[in-house]
Amino acid sequence: MDILFGVIVGLFVLMLLVVIHEFGHFIMARRNGVKVNEFGIGFPPRAIAWVKKSGKWQRLPRAEWSKPQDSLIFSLNWLPIGGFCAMHGESDNDQSPQSFGRASLWQKTKILFGGVTMNWLFAFFILTILAWTGMPQFITNQFQIPSDTTTSPSHIFIHSVLENSPAARAGLQKNDQILRLDRHRVTTPQSITKFNQDHAGQTIAYTIKRQKHEQTVLVKLKKPGSDYLLGATLAQSGQTLTRATWSAPIVGAVTTVQLTGETFRGLGTLLWNLSTGLARQISTDGATRAAGRSDIGKVGDSVSGPIGIIGAIFPSFVSAGATNLAFLAAVISISLACMNILPIPALDGGRWLLIVFYRLRRKTLSKETEAKIVGRAFLVLIFLIVLITILDITRFFK
Repeated sequence: MDILFGVIVGLFVLMLLVVIHEFGHFIMARRNGVKVNEFGIGFPPRAIAWVKKSGKWQRLPRAEWSKPQDSLIFSLNWLPIGGFCAMHGESDNDQSPQSFGRASLWQKTKILFGGVTMNWLFAFFILTILAWTGMPQFITNQFQIPSDTTTSPSHIFIHSVLENSPAARAGLQKNDQILRLDRHRVTTPQSITKFNQDHAGQTIAYTIKRQKHEQTVLVKLKKPGSDYLLGATLAQSGQTLTRATWSAPIVGAVTTVQLTGETFRGLGTLLWNLSTGLARQISTDGATRAAGRSDIGKVGDSVSGPIGIIGAIFPSFVSAGATNLAFLAAVISISLACMNILPIPALDGGRWLLIVFYRLRRKTLSKETEAKIVGRAFLVLIFLIVLITILDITRFFK
């Protein structure tokens, strides 16, 4: 049941992030005089639609769905895998009024990068809220301002107690939460072990929480050099969260930049492993080819498609709580931005680069040429998505 709920949440979050991306295109198109024919949530077939006439939204009858409309259509569609913003005259050389093709290069730039900008802004918004309420620490040297940071540590509790041990004789029990040792606050199981080693043979005041009530237990540790000074195994639950006040927007912005850098670094590593792995397959040396297969294997292990994200990653993050789920949504939003800015013709960054390339050559990018280039790039993307999906499915059956 938890997995099913995680899958449903995953579908909703991914669709939300894609709709936010498309809404960025929608806003910039409207602001730059480009007509939007339809803004849809989900992908066709269409389930229901409205059209804006005389400043009012009206239900669009099914009999008129196939007819062109002069006004904006808003639709809900049956496939819950994203959304779309259908602009008028999307070909670069379309010169009809209010078309994308007729817009200037600067206007096209704003429209094409409106989607990735919205993804980054959404991530910044989420990370700023988390900086106020509690930011999980997932990356090395994650940014914070020490003078405006309070830390909420994870809980340390007793996992098991050995018979006839100092812990058992003192009355410590499984699931007791350890708060302080001789009034010294502890933050990790390792810090407790170190404290016990430094105070071997002494009586230590353990302040614990048991069933929501604090109490102090005196524990006589074994002598130095003995095994199991305390006689209890420790565990850690939850995670360390940092909170900020006035600096939360700064923390949100810098963390967004940090995660963007980590994403591009990961993409670079992925492409390097893929290119070196394929190049090594040409070698006649068996060891070199084996190393190449290892590099290609790293690519498969480090990439997750929709099946992996929705079926495995989201359920685990949902079970970890709302804070982790919100952080994951921010990370995926940043990943969508980084992916769409890549110079691949089927994506926003690649389409912009294609338009600029033809501008620099002072040549017209015809509708047929654009469709051919974008179509082929799209087929490559579809092939990669299918391949990654197959890898995701095989992971489930390992």
